[in-house]
Amino acid sequence: MKAITRSLSGKTLVDFGQNLVGWIRVLVEGPEGTEITIRHAEVLEHGELATAPLRTARCTDRYILSGGADEFEPTFTFHGFRYAEITGWPGELNADDLIAVVIGSDLRRIGELRTSDPTLNRFHDNVVWGMRGNFLDIPTDCPQRDERLGWTGDISVFTPAAAYLFDVQSFLADWLVDLAIEQEHHEGIVGWVIPDLYKYIPDNPDFGPVDSTTIWSDAAVWVPWALYQAYGGTDILRRQFDSMSSHVRRVESLLSPTGVWDGNFQFGDWLDPDAPPDEPSRAKADPGVVATACAYRSAKIVARTSELLGLIDEADEFNRIASRLRTSFHRGYVSDGVVKSDCATVYSLAIVFGLLDPHDEQFAGKRLAHLAAEAGYRVSTGFAGTPFITEALTLTGHVDAAYRLMMERSCPSWLYAVDMGATTVWERWDSLLPDGSINSSGMTSFNHYALGAVADWMHRVIGGIAPLEPGYAKVLVAPQPGGGLTFAEASLETPQGLVTVRWSLDGEHFTVDAELPEGVEGILRLPGRADQVIASGR
Repeated sequence: MKAITRSLSGKTLVDFGQNLVGWIRVLVEGPEGTEITIRHAEVLEHGELATAPLRTARCTDRYILSGGADEFEPTFTFHGFRYAEITGWPGELNADDLIAVVIGSDLRRIGELRTSDPTLNRFHDNVVWGMRGNFLDIPTDCPQRDERLGWTGDISVFTPAAAYLFDVQSFLADWLVDLAIEQEHHEGIVGWVIPDLYKYIPDNPDFGPVDSTTIWSDAAVWVPWALYQAYGGTDILRRQFDSMSSHVRRVESLLSPTGVWDGNFQFGDWLDPDAPPDEPSRAKADPGVVATACAYRSAKIVARTSELLGLIDEADEFNRIASRLRTSFHRGYVSDGVVKSDCATVYSLAIVFGLLDPHDEQFAGKRLAHLAAEAGYRVSTGFAGTPFITEALTLTGHVDAAYRLMMERSCPSWLYAVDMGATTVWERWDSLLPDGSINSSGMTSFNHYALGAVADWMHRVIGGIAPLEPGYAKVLVAPQPGGGLTFAEASLETPQGLVTVRWSLDGEHFTVDAELPEGVEGILRLPGRADQVIASGR
């Protein structure tokens, strides 16, 4: 517990100092029949408990005292909270009377990152806390309001970061079994949430008829592929192949006569900061551009998976699908290097997914860097573009721009929330406004890991650890300094053993200290130097 205070209205407020998932254990003694009420919330608004973001969720525990020494805690619920409002407490409330119990699935921490910048470190901690709270039996989107669902879009983009931070191989493999079963009984459609509740709402008033949608449904392909890259071994790909291939075939059936995916409902670049607060799908990026780019990525992954599993006919099939999507993407959306919508998200996806020819990619990188500068290095992407924009800038030689984006403090930015007191990652860039009031959209959460997917870039570019072969059978050691950082250290317990990288920057002197497990070789890639093969050891 951090503090016990009084609100302006006279309510007793308890601040636990960390937005967490779990419940409060109560140790109390008072007159028999006394009723204590505890309400939970993630933030305060103007000094009062902010329950509006919870929507219809009550997030309230009530206890009736026995007259003796009581110890209470709930059994069949959990809450997402940092703050609690206590009413009915007999006598004086002390710090030892309430204990916050943190819960989550039992996952082993395997990856670490620390830098010379405390705010950046706090952001990385926020990603970890957000993941801990939302990896609770299934990977949920948020743990506090009347939702707590296994939204597929969030985990689709976050798995690479998750697989570095914790050993999630079994956890996500189990969830993928659920996904495949739901898909099998839903005409190949990968639901927006798993377990799939929306399939029972055929005419959803918010989104339209339920069908496969890009990024969300791409979880069928992107999640197992990320697990394969992180942990090696083709078992996960073999088990999920029918699901992966079924998804791409379903998407192919949804393509328009011009060969692009622009016909059914798409979340698109969900929660673009420039979209109206109450219309989060109205992003700058054309939904067809986003969907077609992601469909190409999924088709290429399934084609590569087919090759790894020795499925020659399927490899030909999905390579043909990918080739057609690439051709259609260029014909429909690319002109002299300009990608339709001309915004950060479309260039990021096109670059990272390998959709552009070398000349067009060079143009796209310069255009993306220009757009980032034009925005004052404030984030201008939503759920689709945010996981990939720093990677796209880095791949095209604009790592300084990627760092400036990462280190920006004004809203919208990753570090703005930290400066506003966040201890987990928010759903919206402006979930809490600069004046301390809550985003009035009616849909905002203060514990949502999707926008924390940038941690994958942090691990590879700041920390300098990346797999050259699946499961880190061969390791790329390639830290790229920037952003005013003078120091960083990263470690990862790979399936082969512990990898560590530590670097420091002192004026013009850049020093890297790396250690690889026995039997593992790597490539050392430093700025301005040719690649160097390094053996196991230090």
